[in-house]
This record gives sequence, C-alpha cells and structure tokens, in this order.
Amino acid sequence: MEFEKIRDVIAEQVDGVDKDSITLETTFDSITRDSLDILAIITDLESVFGMRFKNEDTGNINTVGDAVRHVQEALN
Repeated sequence: MEFEKIRDVIAEQVDGVDKDSITLETTFDSITRDSLDILAIITDLESVFGMRFKNEDTGNINTVGDAVRHVQEALN
C-alpha cells in the first residue's frame, strides 16, 4: 500500500514520469531533475502519510524502496 501511494506522489511531482515505470529499485536521481524535486517529493510524502522524515534520514533515501522502508518505519 505504501509503495502505491509513494509511486502516485512521484508521478504527480515529476513531469514525464509514468507511474507504471516506477519500481522499488528506481533511483530518485534517474527520475528527478535536482534535489528540489526530491525535497518536494519528501514533503508530499510527509503530508500524505502524516509523518516526518528525520533530516539525517533524507540523505539515505536513494531509491523508491528506501522511501518505502522509511515510511513504514515511521508509521510503526
């Protein structure tokens, strides 16, 4: 469930990205233009899931799978 919501957020945030092409292995570097895109995605994820990423954790989110794990950990 978290993966699907994260995929939807990414597809909405990043122009030209087809959500069906996003997998757990997709890197944010491959689908975003710059770090501002990643920050916007993280901010949207915090809003969608009602949680906060720790500042030190955001630098460790390189793939969609990383984002899924961080969201799952924050929700538990």
